Amino acid sequence: MEPWQRQLAAAIIDPAEIAARFGVDSKPLQEVTARYPFRITPHYLSLIEAPDDPIWRQCMPDPRELYDDRQNPDPLNEESLSPVPGLIHRYPDRVVLLVSNACAMYCRFCMRKRQVGCGCRKTDLASALAYIAVTPAIRDVTLSGGDPLLLPDDELADLLTRLRAISHVEMIRIGSRVPVTLPSRITPKLCRLLKRFHPLYVNTHFNHPRELTPQAAAACGRLADAGIPLGNQTVLLKGVNDDTSVMKRLVQGLLAIRVRPYYIHQIDLVRGTGHFRTSVRRGLEVMEGLRGHTSGLAIPYYVIDLPGGKGKVPLLPDNGEWRGDTLLLRNYLGECIEYEDLDSGS
Repeated sequence: MEPWQRQLAAAIIDPAEIAARFGVDSKPLQEVTARYPFRITPHYLSLIEAPDDPIWRQCMPDPRELYDDRQNPDPLNEESLSPVPGLIHRYPDRVVLLVSNACAMYCRFCMRKRQVGCGCRKTDLASALAYIAVTPAIRDVTLSGGDPLLLPDDELADLLTRLRAISHVEMIRIGSRVPVTLPSRITPKLCRLLKRFHPLYVNTHFNHPRELTPQAAAACGRLADAGIPLGNQTVLLKGVNDDTSVMKRLVQGLLAIRVRPYYIHQIDLVRGTGHFRTSVRRGLEVMEGLRGHTSGLAIPYYVIDLPGGKGKVPLLPDNGEWRGDTLLLRNYLGECIEYEDLDSGS
């Protein structure tokens, strides 16, 4: 067993152990995990300094997850945009391939909270690959899940080989949080494997500067040394990074480890995540605090993924029309979409 596999095997799946360590009542946490599973790696656990700190909030169950029934389990309409199980085809020339629903850590704000713990069958992958092969418009495939980098090396190599055999697939992207939660997974062997399949991009998911550990920096360095361009997709989270000074430290720290800040996402309207929600106005304030105050390379796009699968829209102070607490946005198809600007208020 490799070190990363031992670390994963040592992951904690009962929050009571952590609650006892920090003097917190475990019963409300366990009530949450009866619906939404819990897992945290020893590495990420070591970053928690106190209950309800920015690290704790991202990984520990919160009773508010159970009382957020205003929203949709699938607000981006992924199920109806799946021509075959395990594949999402929202945009004309690109797809998302869900290779697994396992993660090293189950983030409490996950956009696919409804699916955590459900495996993607190999027959799903076979059907998805067949669909890609007969759809020549598809030039860009993103591997997601779950976390694609939890696949064993041989399975990942087989999948990438099969994708590269499809002539119209020009580029492959991998979305992974393991550089943050399980950095030991980024082995020299894995980097050599990925290097064989260029052009290949990796998007990481750092949300707070305390996640930029020496281990995470080394993992990103190994990927960069393999010639893999790295981007980062942050989610704007109340009590975690909805502060200009925190976000500035994060984006500057990312550049220092050779990761380009790519997106800041307005959190999706997913059931069980409402307590993380900030207003769009707050997100725009954070962005205003970055522009002109740090390098242009450090400034990501602030985006909303519109409900109903209507696509991502970049947010600028003047590119939407406010009607009270509703923002009118135009998507890539030219459609005007109403977006209710919800704030958790707590």
